[in-house]
Amino acid sequence: MTRRSEDYGAEASCVIPLSKLDVSEGKRFQDDSIWTCFERLRKEDPVHYCQDSAHGPYWSVTKYRDIVAVDTNHKAFSSEQGVTIVDVPGEHWTPSFIKMGPPKHAEQRNTVSPIVGPESLTKLESLIRSRVRAILAGLPRNEAFNWVDMVSIELTTQMLATLFDFPFEDRRLLTYWSNVAVTAPKAGHAIDSWDKRSTILSECLDYFTRLWNERIKAEPRLDLISLMAHSPATRQMEPSEFLGNLILLIVGGNDTTRNSITGGLLFMNQYPSELRKLIDNPELISSAVSEIIRYQTPIAHMRRTAAIDSIVGGKQIRKGDKVVMWYISGNRDEEIIENANSFVIDRKNVRQHLSFGFGIHRCLGRHLAELQLRVLWEEILSAGLWFEVVGEPERIASNFVHGYSALPVRIAA
Repeated sequence: MTRRSEDYGAEASCVIPLSKLDVSEGKRFQDDSIWTCFERLRKEDPVHYCQDSAHGPYWSVTKYRDIVAVDTNHKAFSSEQGVTIVDVPGEHWTPSFIKMGPPKHAEQRNTVSPIVGPESLTKLESLIRSRVRAILAGLPRNEAFNWVDMVSIELTTQMLATLFDFPFEDRRLLTYWSNVAVTAPKAGHAIDSWDKRSTILSECLDYFTRLWNERIKAEPRLDLISLMAHSPATRQMEPSEFLGNLILLIVGGNDTTRNSITGGLLFMNQYPSELRKLIDNPELISSAVSEIIRYQTPIAHMRRTAAIDSIVGGKQIRKGDKVVMWYISGNRDEEIIENANSFVIDRKNVRQHLSFGFGIHRCLGRHLAELQLRVLWEEILSAGLWFEVVGEPERIASNFVHGYSALPVRIAA
């Protein structure tokens, strides 16, 4: 049985002096020991200033109400300097609508929003269901396999290829580019420099530019490239802005959902009583989906930069300061969410979570993410399948995407 986040005891306690505490260290997310650090900040210093980190000085906002206050005030807390704690060097900077304020933000966001609107989602549901059934039917029997690769990535990458009308045989390129885009370069790693990251992402830009040139000559249709190519708000984008919006849409449509798919299966193994509730009452699936998204929190943080001097949680934040909203911490704030460190699929106010953010930058694809998770769990229960976790999950060393590289499972007899 894999350990639950609240099972970590003294060996994971956060005993470092408060003035030295840096919750942005990727290793804390990789070994799943971050929880006691956030718990400490919520209790002792909910709006915490870290002077020294690999990403420079920054404020951590760790409680639910304070996060909402920052997230809903785009005039005081701007996304225009970036949405991650990592500062991207100017020569590698790519604009996108999540890094913009009104009115350009709304114009570009509204350009692509029809593809995740109610009418489109209604049409997509049957396609998602058929793909889920095919994926589940094709899984190995009587042997362990990696759920992340064979289910989470496969389902979300197929969906992303559909949204872009991207060549299906090349769909795993989308996963690759997504992984590269959210990786901060580090010596000794596969992406060891900003130049290498940019070189790989330029290949992404080249591929999509070919698709753009095809779509702009054709009649408008409902795919992300065609929508952007034919909209006055986006058809004149510079290459760097096109790439920035591609990265935003690829990561938003890939990493977040795939890690909630993996997290959900892991949590149901860790909390068998919740699985039993779901089996006994499948009407709880929608509630369970919201709880999975809260408990996983697939995007651990969003960053803003103070546009004016402000007070948050009683702390003076100066214009120009980096402010990091730790959604992953706010989703465990017991002042707002009762028994927040436990996975409870039928909890009251189950949709009261921070995982999709708030304000003008609230997650565009949230309803599509919920749809994919709902259909997956409906089909798992309908098929009478169960998947037993047979080893510890492998987590990625990222303070931004809270995710997994592997989860070994097998189909239970």
